[in-house]
Amino acid sequence: MLTLKALHIIFMVTWFAGLFYLPRLFVYHAMSNDAPSLERFKVMERKLYFGIMTPGGLITLITGIWLWQGYGFSGGWIHLKVALVAVLVVYHLWCGRIVKEFKEDKNVRPHVWYRWFNEFPVLILVGVVFLVVLKPF
Repeated sequence: MLTLKALHIIFMVTWFAGLFYLPRLFVYHAMSNDAPSLERFKVMERKLYFGIMTPGGLITLITGIWLWQGYGFSGGWIHLKVALVAVLVVYHLWCGRIVKEFKEDKNVRPHVWYRWFNEFPVLILVGVVFLVVLKPF
């Protein structure tokens, strides 16, 4: 089970690396206006989303469910953690939609909006880490 827990943490870090970096790419993409930069950001966003974030997220979810089944976690903290992870999955899917909008040159949001959007996963990470470590209820 410790190997599984280690894999869960490794892939969670991988997933969050993408969740932190992709919206930052959106900021720079929204600020760009020359064709080479726009195309470069499209490639970077696609590779990050489909090559790193999505596999990292899926493996994190699979190993998390496996750990939950193996350890039989109980209590309110695990339910809140699962709810926060569900919110994070929605955020991840929203990022995928934004990747598609940029790919199709349909972005309508300014770079400042993406700067704020970029901060959201930090709040989720803080909440999840405190719940897992402290198990407050």
